[in-house]
Amino acid sequence: MNANSRILLAHGAGGRLTHELITSLFVRCFDNAPLAALDDSAELTLPCGDRLAFTTDAYVVQPIEFPGGDIGRLAVCGTVNDLATKGARPIGISAAMILEEGLDRATLERIVRSMSAAAKEAGVELVTGDTKVVERGAATSLYIATAGIGVIAPGINLSGRNARAGDAVIVSGTLGDHGITVMNARQNLGFEGDIRSDAAPLNGLVDHMLSAASSVHVIRDLTRGGLATALNEIAASSGVRVEIEEEVVPVRNSVLAGCQMLGLDPLYVANEGKIVAFVEAGRAEAVLSAMRDHPYGRDAIRIGSVVSGEPGVILKTPIGGARRLLMLDGDPLPRIC
Repeated sequence: MNANSRILLAHGAGGRLTHELITSLFVRCFDNAPLAALDDSAELTLPCGDRLAFTTDAYVVQPIEFPGGDIGRLAVCGTVNDLATKGARPIGISAAMILEEGLDRATLERIVRSMSAAAKEAGVELVTGDTKVVERGAATSLYIATAGIGVIAPGINLSGRNARAGDAVIVSGTLGDHGITVMNARQNLGFEGDIRSDAAPLNGLVDHMLSAASSVHVIRDLTRGGLATALNEIAASSGVRVEIEEEVVPVRNSVLAGCQMLGLDPLYVANEGKIVAFVEAGRAEAVLSAMRDHPYGRDAIRIGSVVSGEPGVILKTPIGGARRLLMLDGDPLPRIC
């Protein structure tokens, strides 16, 4: 059976099959410019000329509570971050709750309180929603679907299509924290060390970046598919070649050890509180300084550049070698969000 005849778990993993499903089916059938941009949020222009960012997402992570977060915090932060990558100020979130019959009421209250706390941290309100209860076994305890809207200020133009030759490539911190945390909690693997989800609202961090320079071209949320997949999406959208330095890509030792034990590459492991940015090289240090002044950007670092050459993503190794990074293939870590 080939990948085109049935929907596989890998179609939801955020990698190559997800991208192919979106472009070959949804983008083709729905056929509109905001969707075709394939950014984390769609940009809509109102009749008055104001611009909105609009996003939607669904969260099915298991377990629903894990070190550093839970499905509720994940839902709010993920929605806020999709808006923030367009430079938008979030103004409202909706949440639809799909509850499995038998879900413990105390667990649900913890999740809802966590959502409230994350929304307050981000400075946004949960303003509408829906609740459905399905029969036992028709869901796994709790799923959450969200939508969010935000206002894009004049002069801000962020898109995966905007990367340019000479841009510096910056990440906001260590990679793979969320994915390894969820795998550790789900499978009781017993990994030790500082392994916690990085789930966080990043709109404040993005505000710091944009206040430091108007030459930020791209910001992308590093969720399913990890850094390597996000870089490939940007390289394809912009038609550019991206080179990154393996030795400076930040990964916690505990996360790296977990990846090595599981046979995973941290470049493909999910994050829920990290971004990658493409910035005009001459303003990169100013943007880095602004990021490091924010709690969620303390470990920000430049990892590479946009260079001339065939579009794609190249990883340069410490010993002088190089290899092409492709999109995530398969489903090494299901249900991380």
